[in-house]
Amino acid sequence: MPHYCHPDMMSRCARRRGGPIYRRPLDSHHGEQPTEVSRSAQKNGFAPRLSQASTNTVQRGRRTSSLGRGFPGLGMVVANLLFWWGIWAYAQVASLADGIAYTNYRVAKVPWSVHVVQWDRTDPVFVIHTEHAGGGALGLARLTDQIPLLKPELGRPVAAVNGDFYQRDMVYAGDPRGLQIMEGEVISAPMGGAAFWIDAFGHPRVTNVVSRFTVTWPNGAQTRFGLNEERRKGALVLYTPAAGSSTHTSGGRELVLEREGAGPWLPLGMGETYLARVREVREAGDTHLEPQALVLSLDPAAASVAPKVEPGAALRLDTASIPNLWHARAAISGGPVLVRKGRPQPLPKSGTESYQYSSMSERHPRTAIGWNQRYFLLVEVDGRQKDLSVGMTLEELAGYLADLGCEEAMNLDGGGSSILWYEGKIRNSPCDGREREIANSIIVLRKNIPAGASSTTAKGSAD
Repeated sequence: MPHYCHPDMMSRCARRRGGPIYRRPLDSHHGEQPTEVSRSAQKNGFAPRLSQASTNTVQRGRRTSSLGRGFPGLGMVVANLLFWWGIWAYAQVASLADGIAYTNYRVAKVPWSVHVVQWDRTDPVFVIHTEHAGGGALGLARLTDQIPLLKPELGRPVAAVNGDFYQRDMVYAGDPRGLQIMEGEVISAPMGGAAFWIDAFGHPRVTNVVSRFTVTWPNGAQTRFGLNEERRKGALVLYTPAAGSSTHTSGGRELVLEREGAGPWLPLGMGETYLARVREVREAGDTHLEPQALVLSLDPAAASVAPKVEPGAALRLDTASIPNLWHARAAISGGPVLVRKGRPQPLPKSGTESYQYSSMSERHPRTAIGWNQRYFLLVEVDGRQKDLSVGMTLEELAGYLADLGCEEAMNLDGGGSSILWYEGKIRNSPCDGREREIANSIIVLRKNIPAGASSTTAKGSAD
């Protein structure tokens, strides 16, 4: 088994071993040379770092979690993990800003190329935002085209990755598979799968989220509805202005709703009750969407059994969910959950041979978000490139994230959608050779701090 030493221990280990550490040729795909981690990175505790004690532990061949649950040196556990697997590797630190760092880990034997952005979640200057192509609920755009959509007053983007799985074609292309909340506005409803969100107190959460979106008719009957999505047979869908110019439906019945009273209205939020009055009933589809109106669309089958309403009728709309996401400012679905309480989670099983499940045990490009009590991580694994990186199975990814020290972690869309951007550049190698148009994204912002104010006085920890 080859001796492993981390870059910032290179000189010390070389002296102890009597020669240079990096004897093997580097990946010719990129032609990069390993460099020592900067002293400023070591000082800030974000760069890969091995203490003397942990170096001795690695030499004994034990797989440990010296990193604990606080990422005091991200590379420590990576070193332990890779040495346990008997794999030679090095870490290339590309850049470092105060409180946030980007690192490219290379594992030559597999091979793997893993891109990690890590930042201090206790520093309120950093906020997590979700964005959608075009700033609405539908459509596709490259990650580098979504980042400029952010309002300048929110802060300066410093890092980003692709988000949820999504509908790839037809009229509703870009419809996320599950929940998305953007600056407090829910633009896509939960579908029962895993979702990551920042709660009303600024804490990260991840679990399966079930929709309880319902309309209460004048007679007291209740019906579930979807949000800004393709209207399927027998379904009701509520369309907001985020869906674009019209509902893009055909046939059925559509109710144009306006605000009733002084209660909450648009933009739509989670865990709220909205009182609406029917302004117009249309026995047709493709209703125009107005800035301050909603459209409740009923498929012909649903319309045939729904209570009849006339203009002027009052309806109640509830955006409840299990668990309650009241006042969540940012949320995005994905899945499955990979790490829970520091332990890799078993993968979901299905009786079908669908690609959704079979691909979990295949090596592909992957993207994930994880965290512990001190740090957040965005992780991207390149794949489908035999000379650079073959990708990971979800089981491998879960183990990798747990060994990085993640207490919680969730998988995001992968394959050709996997992309990681840091400080103005795409850092990974997309398997298609270019950026793919995607539905949504997770973006890390550095808040704009007024002159004379310190970051410790900034309010809030998430957007």
